[in-house]
Amino acid sequence: MNMKLLTSALLLLASLSASTLPDLKMPKTGLAFDVIKDYQNYQVVATHFRTDKNEIRYILANKLAFNALRKGVKKLPNGSKVVKIGWSVKKMALYPDALEADKIQRVEYMVKDSKRFNHQGDNWGYARFVKTKNGYKSFNKGTKGCISCHAAAQNSDFLFTQYQKRF
Repeated sequence: MNMKLLTSALLLLASLSASTLPDLKMPKTGLAFDVIKDYQNYQVVATHFRTDKNEIRYILANKLAFNALRKGVKKLPNGSKVVKIGWSVKKMALYPDALEADKIQRVEYMVKDSKRFNHQGDNWGYARFVKTKNGYKSFNKGTKGCISCHAAAQNSDFLFTQYQKRF
């Protein structure tokens, strides 16, 4: 993993301070953007590249989820939060054979709460906020798409992400 790219992407993410998080909620679940207000303290679990969206995603986890993922726990505990930040990519100016994160496209998260959520036995609440010209908006299709897509990962606690070892 290119540490320079990771550092610049995380600095970009940190520029969205908790005080400037949009006051948005997902339809039906009511999950708010500010549920992840302390994301700056989350750790990187993995990176993914979505070829269908031409987008690099940094997957972050709160301390509870990060420690469980690092240990290879099969089912994350209640209170776990996993955040996906998706950026468009562009060629690096100084090294044109490489790509770097450009602009945030979306912020998505999952929060494990067995008392509040139980879609097909998953115990996860899903939220997706899409970047627009004027800020962010809640994903207009709600969480049905999240739930149906994550059903394919039922055997891994509905997570596509596994901890990527550093060394």
